[in-house]
Amino acid sequence: MDIQAVVIIVLFIAAVFYVGRLLYKSLFTKKSCGSNCKCGVDFSGIEAGKQSK
Repeated sequence: MDIQAVVIIVLFIAAVFYVGRLLYKSLFTKKSCGSNCKCGVDFSGIEAGKQSK
């Protein structure tokens, strides 16, 4: 086996590991909010019913 084949095999294994880790994180992470969450925003200073023109 020459050095080029070894390099290709190592790169392929690294790519499979990387994609597998991304899939694992997206499927099994526990997040309290969605990706577009506004949980950290304080809405206490906003009055309901008033619209600015």
